[in-house]
Amino acid sequence: MSLEIENKNNKAKIINYSKDLGFSEVKVALFQKLDTETKNYNSWIANGFNSTMKWMENNIDKREDVSIIIENAKSVISLAYSYNTNYEYDNNSKNGKISSYAWGTDYHEIIPKKLKLLTNYINSLEENTNSRAYCDTGPVLDKQWALKSGIGWQGKNSLILNRKLGSYFFIANIITTLELEEDKPVRDYCGKCRKCIDACSTDAIIDDKIVDSNKCLSYWTIESKEESFPVDIQNNLNGWLFGCDDCQIVCPWNNSRVPITQELLFNPRGDNNDEIELIPDKILEMDIDQYRERFRKSPLKRTKIDGIKRNAKAVLKFYSQP
Repeated sequence: MSLEIENKNNKAKIINYSKDLGFSEVKVALFQKLDTETKNYNSWIANGFNSTMKWMENNIDKREDVSIIIENAKSVISLAYSYNTNYEYDNNSKNGKISSYAWGTDYHEIIPKKLKLLTNYINSLEENTNSRAYCDTGPVLDKQWALKSGIGWQGKNSLILNRKLGSYFFIANIITTLELEEDKPVRDYCGKCRKCIDACSTDAIIDDKIVDSNKCLSYWTIESKEESFPVDIQNNLNGWLFGCDDCQIVCPWNNSRVPITQELLFNPRGDNNDEIELIPDKILEMDIDQYRERFRKSPLKRTKIDGIKRNAKAVLKFYSQP
């Protein structure tokens, strides 16, 4: 069997197994150093657009050259895992909205386990194969590998868009010493559309594909440790209590044709849209034990109790504006 045929056969096996595990898209890029991409990333950091997320400044060498992570890396397998559901926000509600990726169980509780199975399978295909997987869990430029492999193109809001999946999907990448047939990048289908830019209430999308975290509602409601929000953030909160989906909601690619995820754990928990929108007053009444039980294995635990209460107060202030 020729090496080319063997590469194709291994790739087909990996795709089939990945689909069995629930991944929606699987593409392959050949190993290369991300010189231009790292230069752009360093420029973004130098401008302070990562705000207080200082961990993003670490391990730049690994972000540029994944062979530092896996010696003799030959391929990077990019995967998309959909979290799109058929639930919608109540536009007449004055509750705190939750970003749709966080409606159900934390993806860190789901996807890494599947990636472990997948990397073990990949390593079994050929002797001495070595692979390592990441899903927003290490020093890898996830979106850039998704671009290289052809998972999608990068929208003006910096998110990766796929013609079938829209943008409601998680990205995972596997670095492997297994040589596989590569896929090609896809063209940009955003054209002149700027709906995501216009929808951003804080003007956080400062240029094509560039988001300033200092202005981003997702940053302020998830990552920030400040006791309160700046005036511009507070006045334009749009009811978001955790995260923000405004730029995704208006995107034409996130339409009714996008398939619903088969992962039931991503569906909202509880009744009456209980994980889509939260009542701020109930959040403020929680003690630490109630908080831990309510948000067990939920992305909302990232803010800790002080952060989620700060957000709840901000939502109440937003809706009380004249």
